[in-house]
Amino acid sequence: MGYVYILRCSDGTFYVGSTRDLDRRLVQHQQGMGSAYTKRRLPVELAWSGEFSRIDEAFAWEKRLQGWSHAKRAAFIAGGLDAVIGWSARTRAAG
Repeated sequence: MGYVYILRCSDGTFYVGSTRDLDRRLVQHQQGMGSAYTKRRLPVELAWSGEFSRIDEAFAWEKRLQGWSHAKRAAFIAGGLDAVIGWSARTRAAG
């Protein structure tokens, strides 16, 4: 099993990660041991998570989500994949 997750940090930014043990990882982040990024932005809260049958699938999604803008991540959290289908910087710039 693997999980990918998005945390909402105290400054409003998002942090994307992946793990085999989501509960343990969330505790680590809250205790300031998760990453240097989240340590400086406590408290953090879980905004979204997805479960995958394999950790490499979760890691691939982590990398995909990390490439997204803040606005696209926010839309995804609020509405799932349907909310970001066809979303691209080029499409937004044209609108």
